[in-house]
Amino acid sequence: MANNKNPIPIIIPCHRVIGKIGNLVGYVGGVDKKKKILEIEKNSDDK
Repeated sequence: MANNKNPIPIIIPCHRVIGKIGNLVGYVGGVDKKKKILEIEKNSDDK
């Protein structure tokens, strides 16, 4: 609903969005790239 109410459209796809049951779902760059980005973030948080 945030996108519906926002007068400025958000056009950058977010790689952090997950499916209802916690699975990885569509990403404009492909689910394989989404998985890699999340792994990079996870590893950077560990440091």
